Amino acid sequence: MTGPQGNHLERVRRICASLPESTEKTSHGEPTFFVGKKVFVMFANNHHNDGHTAVWIPVAPGLQPALIESFPEKFFYPPYVGVRGWVGIELSQINDEELTSFIHDAWKLIAPKKLQSLMK
Repeated sequence: MTGPQGNHLERVRRICASLPESTEKTSHGEPTFFVGKKVFVMFANNHHNDGHTAVWIPVAPGLQPALIESFPEKFFYPPYVGVRGWVGIELSQINDEELTSFIHDAWKLIAPKKLQSLMK
């Protein structure tokens, strides 16, 4: 993938690859990142023409509405997983440091406890 979407995907891949036992597989036509058999990041490139180049990630319980209400240009309610408390993050609106923090937190929410001790 080239162009801005490719650059965004490479950012996401680089961050996810730094996490213990992270793997990438295509799921629902998009690059998706797993720890074990559980998803912790889904890349979404204009999913069903929604206009977003984004990641969908889990966040701590109760955080989803606060993020979306406070920063609607950056965060949105993603289809399918929004009902489970996940958020969409518009990749053009977030820097690498903040994106890394959100992805690391998502990994911690999904990873088995035995792996979490491997996080630095």
